[in-house]
Amino acid sequence: RRGGARGRDIEVASASREPWVDANGYLAAYDRALGGAGILGYRAGTRMDIEVPYDTAELALIEARVAGGNYVVDLPPRFRAGLEAKEAKAVASWASLVKTAAWLKENRSLMGRPAMPEVTALVEPGGATRELANLLYRRGASPALVSAARVPAPGAGVVVLVAAGLKQVPEAAFAHSTVVIDSPVPAGAKLVREEVDRGFYAMGKTTVVAYKKKIADPSEFAMDTIDIVTHKRRAARLWNASSAIPLATLGVRPGEGILQIVNYGGPAREELQARIQGHFAKATLLCPEAAPRTLAVARRGSGTEVFLPSLQRLAIVRFSN
Repeated sequence: RRGGARGRDIEVASASREPWVDANGYLAAYDRALGGAGILGYRAGTRMDIEVPYDTAELALIEARVAGGNYVVDLPPRFRAGLEAKEAKAVASWASLVKTAAWLKENRSLMGRPAMPEVTALVEPGGATRELANLLYRRGASPALVSAARVPAPGAGVVVLVAAGLKQVPEAAFAHSTVVIDSPVPAGAKLVREEVDRGFYAMGKTTVVAYKKKIADPSEFAMDTIDIVTHKRRAARLWNASSAIPLATLGVRPGEGILQIVNYGGPAREELQARIQGHFAKATLLCPEAAPRTLAVARRGSGTEVFLPSLQRLAIVRFSN
């Protein structure tokens, strides 16, 4: 943080509030929303092999597959050298990668499902909407990404439609109940409440949240979006797991829901509280390292909560009735 004292700039160092992770699963979802294949990988000559943990390859495969894409597993030179030397950690990581890859293939029907639409973000080619999608994922807003050329119909479960970062907001976006933009307010919209960086406008039955300038801080914007949708109505929520990213999707069968949790940090040994939108009578925990396990469910408002006994790298909770 920076502050001034007697005309001088003072830099103050303090501990981080939370770990920061560079997650790439959103890229697969973003690419799929625009009609792409969602295959992730590293371009030749761009990957730095500086003490990269061996299990990074497994994590990259997990996040891509969970998002409905895939990952080209190209082992870093250090990992290859460790395998050739039969280094214990490298061999164990390779065995885990093989086991996880088989598990992901076996359970592929649970992955790449449409995200619950509570927060739906319109995307288009270019860095602006891609970065907004990135931080909506990272902050746990559990966004459904949809091409701006195919605006979903109102009443399709969308609580907040994010139309910020677009070159032009489609007229169909303003048929939704709450629309967030960072472009000029449509003619006829009436100001209801004004804040420092945005205004709330009434446009018929639509509430338009209009930022006064283009979004400069996508991370803060993601938190604003969660505030707008409210914690009670957000699709997914996870407690005490700051290095994990949750995503709630529609189930394989009608009346089902799926909560995917990818952990980018060390294993969580204690119970984790998780919530998904919707009322469900049963929850089954699925993970690569253990057999399926039934979890107790508790109804909380419009959602259902469970406690996960632990979290390694990936957990998928399948909710049903």
